[in-house]
Amino acid sequence: MNTVEIPRQVRVTYDVKLNIFLVYAKNDPQKFATGITIEKAIQNLYQAA
Repeated sequence: MNTVEIPRQVRVTYDVKLNIFLVYAKNDPQKFATGITIEKAIQNLYQAA
């Protein structure tokens, strides 16, 4: 499994109804990504950027 360095400027929430993590860029809340793990959500955020 790959290790992801977590930046300090993200906000992580968990949607209990959908069972997914949501990661938002703190400097731009319009940029967000989802994933089944925090690490995957952060990877998805980086890929979307």
